Amino acid sequence: MLSKSDKASNRLRRKRRIRKKITGTAERPRLTVFRSNSGIYAQLVDDIDGRTLAAAGSNDKEKRSELAELDKTAQAKEVGKLLAARALEKGIDQVVFDRNGFIYHGRVAAVAEGAREAGLQF
Repeated sequence: MLSKSDKASNRLRRKRRIRKKITGTAERPRLTVFRSNSGIYAQLVDDIDGRTLAAAGSNDKEKRSELAELDKTAQAKEVGKLLAARALEKGIDQVVFDRNGFIYHGRVAAVAEGAREAGLQF
């Protein structure tokens, strides 16, 4: 059985391997996802300028009460929709998806589904 530190170091190794291949620009930012035990967070990053263009999370003040009633996967889907809405407000409709070393399954995939349903293309 893998220890927690082995799982974490394996994820970081995957993250570094992925980040070598993808970068975000102002026109097509990187949609990066972070998953913790209690929540999920996503942001759009312009790697050239090193700026975050939009962000959303399961602890957002404007959606916190609505999200508290949902399970974690449904929360993740709503976070994806919220991030897509904020991106579309800023004129961003295409992104590069960065799973951040997490397996594309469950909550990470739900963020992607929610963002696609709300109009982001990737």
